[in-house]
Amino acid sequence: MTTVALTVPAPRFTDLLAAEWLKLRSLRSTYWAIGVSTLVVIAVNANAARADYVNYPHYNNVTRDQFANTALFDAFTNGAAMILVLTAASVGAVTVVGEYATGLVRTTFAAVPDRRALMSAKAAVVTAVMTVYGAVVASASFAASQAILSGRGVGLSISYPGALRVVVASALLAPVSALVGMAMGALIRHSATTMVLATGLLLLLPIFVTERYHWTACVRNALPFNAWDRLVQVNYGHMPYRLAERYPTTVTGAWTVFAVWAAVAAVVTVVAVDRRDV
Repeated sequence: MTTVALTVPAPRFTDLLAAEWLKLRSLRSTYWAIGVSTLVVIAVNANAARADYVNYPHYNNVTRDQFANTALFDAFTNGAAMILVLTAASVGAVTVVGEYATGLVRTTFAAVPDRRALMSAKAAVVTAVMTVYGAVVASASFAASQAILSGRGVGLSISYPGALRVVVASALLAPVSALVGMAMGALIRHSATTMVLATGLLLLLPIFVTERYHWTACVRNALPFNAWDRLVQVNYGHMPYRLAERYPTTVTGAWTVFAVWAAVAAVVTVVAVDRRDV
């Protein structure tokens, strides 16, 4: 009797994308994290605009003449950006750490031995989802904040110089943070430690690194949160010297920081999982 060995064809990359999308949307925590943070981020930005709406009659003429800068600050505040970073990094981390914690990763690797293709698909899905999340949150925040300020006749449209850059930079901060969270998860594989270190890298390090020395200023400018901060400073060229020196990098340099962090984080995620045992 002749035994015929059946060869199972390798899954196509589109199949891996579909599988990773199914995994991500099947996590209840994903809906809670994205849904709640979306409401909170929009509320934080809208509240900043409401505060300026209330206080506007008490502002002096100089502040009113430069109020467009304030309106752009209200479009996406630092507090809202921190919440977005934490949410995106958490979602990115859980897509990797979650499988290790439940032991599902063994089944996944048994079904798909090509770990590089698998992790590339996972990174692609997380990037796409977090980009949509960031775009929705940034756009809704801009629309809500400017609608509130329009009550005083000082709301801005998206065509105002620099407004689109604020929205795009705020939107892209989400996928960059998510990829960093994934990379930390792939390296550490422990949920609590991953989130502590991701928070330290993305949010705490920019606070503690000073711009007093040239090398520390270079480190500070190379961090994602500071790159975002530079991109939303659309009035950079009109700042007083002592304020402007906090943002010595260029707009092109800030976009480059975003791109490099995203690319390096994706590579680390793929290589770390491929080179290590389960």
